[in-house]
Amino acid sequence: MTKTIPSPAKDFLWLHMRDLPYFRALLRAVESSYYEDFELPVPILDVGCGDGHFASVTFDHPIDVGIDPWRGPIRKAMQYELYDLLIEGDAGQMPFPDNHFSSGLSNSVLEHIPHVEQVLAETGRVLKPGAHFVFCVPNHTFMSKLSIGNFFDRLGLVFLGNLYRAFFTRISRHVHCDSPQVWQTRLESAGFQLEDWWHYFSPRALHALEWGHYFGLPSLIIHAVTRRWNIAPFRWNFALVDKLIRRYTDASRNPDGAYTFFVARKV
Repeated sequence: MTKTIPSPAKDFLWLHMRDLPYFRALLRAVESSYYEDFELPVPILDVGCGDGHFASVTFDHPIDVGIDPWRGPIRKAMQYELYDLLIEGDAGQMPFPDNHFSSGLSNSVLEHIPHVEQVLAETGRVLKPGAHFVFCVPNHTFMSKLSIGNFFDRLGLVFLGNLYRAFFTRISRHVHCDSPQVWQTRLESAGFQLEDWWHYFSPRALHALEWGHYFGLPSLIIHAVTRRWNIAPFRWNFALVDKLIRRYTDASRNPDGAYTFFVARKV
């Protein structure tokens, strides 16, 4: 995977925040910045493309194929006209021949998939030898860094801390919050070699995301009524939120980070 030629810097926080709840925008802004460092050769496969918003903000070029199991997000992704082909289907059973794609990505998706080993194996099957697969997921420290759970722990109410962590796991729909070593084993079993990985998203950034789930409840109501997260997507409307959270968009590698970015290559 080669380095790209630097382009004029995008304000990823704003580009995500105008369309998403601020806590999701915070995390996505950090993740978007990583892809500026890589050139993904075509054809490109996006495993778990969702509604296409992340890719539409992150990339200035088309993505060849996006696959996702949910019809609603796939229909939304069509509106961006970014993907040459969108497939509603299970990434554990992809309708492509062996060694078809030259690169692949999966952004904050694999942690939600119960049969992730099957999805990785299928991704390995459809990628060409030497093709890179980049993805990011919450790691094994995610739950231990949640502020409310730790607050209960400090009071000696560990059972409440554990209940809270179970609750947050449920609302986050996390199935896998694992260490790099666990992911490395999965990748090697699927025919990949892990070339690089790093933790990112500091504990303070995670706390901003955590509390955003609760401060962002009005956005949930707005979305239920209008199907939009924000009814006034203008910079003036986000001035205060921007000032409060922009400090947490540091994309530096952080050994204490709650998320991990992986760069793997098909052997």
